[in-house]
Amino acid sequence: MKKSGFTLIELMIVVAIIAIIAAIAIPGMLRARMAANEANAIGSLRTISTAQIQYQSAAIDTTNSINQYGDLDDLSAATPPFLDAALGNEGAVKAGYVFETVVTEGSSSSAAQFEATAESQSDNLGSRNFYIDEAGVVYWVPRSAGSADSEDSPL
Repeated sequence: MKKSGFTLIELMIVVAIIAIIAAIAIPGMLRARMAANEANAIGSLRTISTAQIQYQSAAIDTTNSINQYGDLDDLSAATPPFLDAALGNEGAVKAGYVFETVVTEGSSSSAAQFEATAESQSDNLGSRNFYIDEAGVVYWVPRSAGSADSEDSPL
């Protein structure tokens, strides 16, 4: 009587082929996920920049007749809100990036300013940290270089 089935050698060959395919595909998928996270961080910073300009234009916070910018909490607490709940608080985490803002109040001798940063939580989630200010230009530095609030980062 003949038994049907696979031999141990045949099973080992199939497992080896699957392992080779996985070794080739997994790094590419990780790079694609990292690129998607970085693109999401850049898009979110642009959203924050747009919300800041709208907030300032709406004159919600005025000091000495100068319209001010708001932090992430101010932008989401305004009526109507300028940011949704995903980005609407300091230290918000979205797609592996932590978002924070620093606001400098304007006065009669200096203009109001803001800085928003997106810092990657780990090397597996993003290899760059990002920064945007009132000029609307997104800067970046490698994650290994630390904080993204440096204007000498590559464009």
